[in-house]
Amino acid sequence: MAQWDSLWINGHVATMARGAAPYGAIRDGAVAVEGGRIAWVGRQSDLPDKPQRCAGSVHSLDGAWLTPGLIDCHTHLIFAGNRIAEFEARCNGASYEQIARRGGGILATVAATRAASTAELLASARLRLASLVSEGVTTLEIKSGYGLDLATERRILATARELGQQCGVDIRTTYLGAHAVPTEFAGRPDDYVAFICDKVLPALAADGLIDAVDAYCETIAFDAAQVERVFNRARELDLPVKLHADQLSDSGGAALAARSAALSADHLEYTGTAGVKALAASGTAAVLLPGAFYTLGESQLPPVAALRHHGVPMAIATDCNPGSSPSLSLLLMMNMGCHLFHLTPEECLAGVTRCAAQALGLEGDRGTLTTGKRADMVAWKISEPAELSYWLGHNPMVNVMAGGRRIGAA
Repeated sequence: MAQWDSLWINGHVATMARGAAPYGAIRDGAVAVEGGRIAWVGRQSDLPDKPQRCAGSVHSLDGAWLTPGLIDCHTHLIFAGNRIAEFEARCNGASYEQIARRGGGILATVAATRAASTAELLASARLRLASLVSEGVTTLEIKSGYGLDLATERRILATARELGQQCGVDIRTTYLGAHAVPTEFAGRPDDYVAFICDKVLPALAADGLIDAVDAYCETIAFDAAQVERVFNRARELDLPVKLHADQLSDSGGAALAARSAALSADHLEYTGTAGVKALAASGTAAVLLPGAFYTLGESQLPPVAALRHHGVPMAIATDCNPGSSPSLSLLLMMNMGCHLFHLTPEECLAGVTRCAAQALGLEGDRGTLTTGKRADMVAWKISEPAELSYWLGHNPMVNVMAGGRRIGAA
């Protein structure tokens, strides 16, 4: 009698579990699934019986590699409109900060998103999600922050939940009200922070729409004291926090994230040694965003060598957004991670699996192909796992599964 629901054989497995073998690789491996969870992983020759006797359905990988499902742990996937005019302005020499200070940037997308219907937001987000799923993404985070009022923030977060249900992808929702000061609070950032803490956060938490709370700590956004007010309120509501930190200046964002026990500190281009040490001590993951670095033409690299030296987990994400990272390819971000940030291919694959799971607080449930974890898996027609970081504009994915079932977002 079959002991498992399904079994994947005749291929190789990059478990991404920590261990002696690079990529946690098992050549001529097999993976069994039972009840949407990984029930067995090992060499095919070590199966307890013939494959057809082990599982109700047996699938041949035909020499492909199986990896954990990819995790995009930092996106702003739901928005309306675009920022092509700003793209042109940057190409003509304007900086991101200059564009933001003269009324462009985030507030331009806020206006378009507030004006869009829920159906329009859902339809455009489905198209973006389809691109990510086609490259093996099975879990992603979606931030709000393009509404900045209660009604639109609620619509964005509810739309994110609906998107996951429709497409079979696990979506983690993050409230990013402290993204920018909306026009109705112009010149009154402290009043806006009070609005977040007193009105919006409690309402959205009561709705069950928030998995985490984020903030943008920067000279053009919110200072450390304002962010701490938001984080203190989040903790009162039993919500974990994360932070956009040190993207444009060393404003102490990494240290703030660390002392707030944040799940992650994201961007980090200007983080100094003290900030890196703080992240290491707190267990906060670093999320590196090469798409934003590339799009904004930055030259200040995040402190990868220091993060590596101090053992800080380094995740990679698309940062998909209309202004600073219009990217819908996590594979491209892996390639950029190698070329721009000097990560290794193994670090890049860990950055979109094991470390990305940690950045979302999900490391006990997914991110590696190990027994008991959710059966989120991707089959790739590649010769070695490093090939996933090698190609530009090529997608070798042949199958993507969430909970052991094939998914799609089309």
